[in-house]
Amino acid sequence: MIRALGLTTLVGSLLFMGGCATKAPPYDYSAFQKAKPTTLLVMPPLNESPDVKATPSVWSHATRPLSEAGYYVLPVTLVDETLKQNGIQTAADAQDIPYPKLREVFGADAAVYIKVSRYGTSYKVVDSETRVDVEARMVDLRTGQVLWNGKAFATSAEQQQQNQGGLAGLLVAAIVKQIIGTTTDAAYGFAGTAQVRLLGAPRYNGVLPGPRSPLYGQPVTSQ
Repeated sequence: MIRALGLTTLVGSLLFMGGCATKAPPYDYSAFQKAKPTTLLVMPPLNESPDVKATPSVWSHATRPLSEAGYYVLPVTLVDETLKQNGIQTAADAQDIPYPKLREVFGADAAVYIKVSRYGTSYKVVDSETRVDVEARMVDLRTGQVLWNGKAFATSAEQQQQNQGGLAGLLVAAIVKQIIGTTTDAAYGFAGTAQVRLLGAPRYNGVLPGPRSPLYGQPVTSQ
């Protein structure tokens, strides 16, 4: 009994140490707190995935978490139309626009630059996974200084339960899930989850609450 108790304690200690080792150190918010951005411009996301729907899908989900975090966020439709009227057709071209020019045209304090590294449904032998991986950085358009950066993802694997239909059943289910996931753009919903995790506040090492949030100005350690 004592030996079992000792083993349990050892395993628990190792898990605790492992958890501590994998947790990222606290983000340095000194530049963010000094800049005090109130109005944000979300640029069209760069898409590194093979799915062309990634940019509009992820972009459409970016406004809500930032607005709920306490910021005024320029509407995506307004930004998109303004860019197109000025001959900017791609996310890459948009993200290459100089900061002073963005400040002049949109009047925002800071811009949020998003990149999508993974988007869609993929087949994995006996299963398929719908996953969205995103990262972002916030840049002060007045100074060009990076105020914050982070990463997040959302995946269907978080919701999956074991299938008891045998290997043949798993193979069929995986193929069906991939077909349905691809044709119905199942990644759209996961893009929303990923964006909330990336841009919502408060989050550990996430975006600070904005001036319209009741949490604005609270110590960073409270996140």
